Amino acid sequence: MKFLESKSIYFLLFTCLLSLFQIPIKAQQPPIFQDCSNSANYTNGSQFETNLNLLLSSLTSNVSLDGFYNISTGEDPDLVYGLVQCRGDISITDCRTCLNTSSTAIINRCPNKRDAAVRFDYCLLRYSDRRFFSEVENNLMVLLTNTQNASDPDLFNFQLGSLLNQLSSTAGSAPSKFATGNISYANPTRIYGLVQCTRDLSDGNCSSCVESIIQFVPKFLSVGGQVLSVSCNLGYETHEFFQALPPPPPPVATSPQPPPDGKKKTSRTVIIIVISVGITLALITTICICLLRRKAIKTKFDIGDDDEIGNLETTLFDLSTLRAATGNFCVANKLGEGGFGPVYKGKLTDGQEIAVKRLSRCSAQGIAELRNEVVVVAKLHHRNLVRLLGFCLEEEEKMLVYEYLPNTSLDKFLFDAKKRVQLDWERRYKIIGGIARGLLYLHEDSRLKIVHRDLKASNILLDANMNPKISDFGLARLFGSDQTQANTLRIAGTYGYMAPEYAMHGQFSTKSDVYSFGVLVLEILSGQRNSGLNESGRDTDLTSNAWKHWAEGTELELIDKTLDEKYHRSEVLRCIHMGLLCVQEDAGARPSMSSIVLMLDSYSVTLQAPSPPIFFVRGMKTMPDLFTTDSDLQASYSDRSTIKLIPSSINGMSITEFEPR
Repeated sequence: MKFLESKSIYFLLFTCLLSLFQIPIKAQQPPIFQDCSNSANYTNGSQFETNLNLLLSSLTSNVSLDGFYNISTGEDPDLVYGLVQCRGDISITDCRTCLNTSSTAIINRCPNKRDAAVRFDYCLLRYSDRRFFSEVENNLMVLLTNTQNASDPDLFNFQLGSLLNQLSSTAGSAPSKFATGNISYANPTRIYGLVQCTRDLSDGNCSSCVESIIQFVPKFLSVGGQVLSVSCNLGYETHEFFQALPPPPPPVATSPQPPPDGKKKTSRTVIIIVISVGITLALITTICICLLRRKAIKTKFDIGDDDEIGNLETTLFDLSTLRAATGNFCVANKLGEGGFGPVYKGKLTDGQEIAVKRLSRCSAQGIAELRNEVVVVAKLHHRNLVRLLGFCLEEEEKMLVYEYLPNTSLDKFLFDAKKRVQLDWERRYKIIGGIARGLLYLHEDSRLKIVHRDLKASNILLDANMNPKISDFGLARLFGSDQTQANTLRIAGTYGYMAPEYAMHGQFSTKSDVYSFGVLVLEILSGQRNSGLNESGRDTDLTSNAWKHWAEGTELELIDKTLDEKYHRSEVLRCIHMGLLCVQEDAGARPSMSSIVLMLDSYSVTLQAPSPPIFFVRGMKTMPDLFTTDSDLQASYSDRSTIKLIPSSINGMSITEFEPR
């Protein structure tokens, strides 16, 4: 009997040891990120510690089959709130294993903290001494990217944007707040994506959270990565990195009991009458709605209650007219495709050529952005701004009609090795001056003070004479006459062009456009994108490289080699100097557009020495407190670069001068 007992004990010990080795490898790695550096401390042996231990035990043991649980434990002032959530595609067994690891890690990595969070690949665990349920918090974000570049960056970026926007909408409306999917990229390669929010968020808050972190997906960089915060996260790869979700169970078929013989005829008659009446009412309702809708937009485009711009008269195009003009949106007439949808060339019956921007139905740009663009552009008249001819709202279509510009956009020339030779120095200098005058009109000379918020090379269109015209006002904001700055929680724009105060804190002003203009000037001078590989193959950002050359007195090494030194040296040096003034970290130190136009037109203006720009480094570099330095994390993710974005409002941190790469 004793022998059997001993044997049973050894068997149990062996089983326990075996189970340890079966824990998923992912759960044994260090957390992807931890957030505990800025919270207050609790004392050992305190009631808060007791409540925290009870909370952690409850969270890991009571997590539901769908991988989510939140609870509070104790009473004020030692009340503790907690939440756990696992990735939507893993089993409950793997979920609990990950959470057990998390509950240990959060105590070891955030000792005595009253507010902390840890995130692993498969799960998130968070607790706090304040109620954070249902709140969106993106104060801390981590960006993980792999090192493989996309073979066709433009196509990859567009397809990835379409996929993430679709998954954002799907996850926001799903009870699980989780969505996966894929989209074609380069046959047979596809892009696979995953989006998830914590399940305590509302549909709108979930979509808003995902939209805010999508802005940090690096453009034209890698074919895989993750952006993670405590409220939501996303990931994408060119292989299926998530588990396939099981299909929903089919509905149970039930056979209705046949009615008594005497009632068959009566029941059939009643059903026919009800269906007929229902169909008739539905048709009448649909016709009335369509008529009212067409009447409402026939002559006016109502965009608000503001007396100055409340009722805007502009041309309303019929869908049939635009279909005929574009050959029913024929692929042969497609000029390109942006983040909000394709653009088609068309010709009206009077021979006028037009460009039709057709917003895709799954586009992130909705009626609000379309209204915004209509009201802004229709009120503006300047030779360096694209001219809006009208719009179309019909059969769920949303389209804007612009003047047609035969040379498309600046980026098609600037970043193409063959077409770039067509941009000699005189044309580049004229383009810089035209953009500057267009922005000056927006900021100071028009009766509306406007901040564009998305100035970039692809939004500069070129006419037949290569004159630049600023386009795409979907993100533009109108300012009051005395307004100098505004804030937003929905950061929208393009990576590499966004001013640091806007990207990090949501603060924007005319000086935000000045920053984007400075980046654009440096791109025009060098023929290189602000983010990406330069011609030597070195991974660097253009503003850092320009500052390095300016500081060393080697500015001319920045100039596009295709110019073959056929330029005016004084003009080039002045433009580099001006560009660096525009990309200074301090928004107040950047020049106004009126000063910039004066710098371009007059050599009597003395330019001040610029201060260093913020160096947006991709990888583990020398930016203190902005980048994770955990050696375990670096070892576990040796093929990825990790960026931790922390707004200065949290700890008062300011970005100091760093050594250029």
